Amino acid sequence: MKTLREAKIGETVTVVKLHGEGAIKRRIMDMGITKGVSIYVRRVAPLGDPIEVTVRGYELSLRKADAAMIETA
Repeated sequence: MKTLREAKIGETVTVVKLHGEGAIKRRIMDMGITKGVSIYVRRVAPLGDPIEVTVRGYELSLRKADAAMIETA
């Protein structure tokens, strides 16, 4: 299982599954990250947190903890 947290800078990945429960999963889905969507990893902060990605044409910053809940292919 590969997660968004493990994706490299410049890589485009596709969401396979969202892990997590309740409000956390809902918040991730409200940001536009759903099954089948493509995510481009733009950059990672110097200490590794947060991760800046492009989803559905807009830029988004995610914490490592949230990125670890997003299973990708």
